[in-house]
Amino acid sequence: MASNLIKNVTEADFDAEVMKASTPVLVDFWAEWCGPCKMIAPVLDELATELDGQLKIAKVDVDSEATLASQYGITAIPTLLLFKGGKIVDQLRGAKSKRAIRDTIEPYL
Repeated sequence: MASNLIKNVTEADFDAEVMKASTPVLVDFWAEWCGPCKMIAPVLDELATELDGQLKIAKVDVDSEATLASQYGITAIPTLLLFKGGKIVDQLRGAKSKRAIRDTIEPYL
């Protein structure tokens, strides 16, 4: 993960980092072994920089945070869940283009 604007979150800090965030939060459910997850990582880095202050991006490793993955019904990765005000407002599954991700999140910024 290249961008220091993207935070790895765990079950311990998910509530504080995602549910109580003052800005929308895009949560990337991913795993180290997932090829498509690695493909979208640079896109998320770019978006984190471009939308700094408007959008927070967090990553949840489904291998080490299986409880969170299960809680949110993650059955395929990458899955991107967009939270606003502590609620899921949109989601994307699979490796998507930067444009597709941006088009999904922009209405919530």
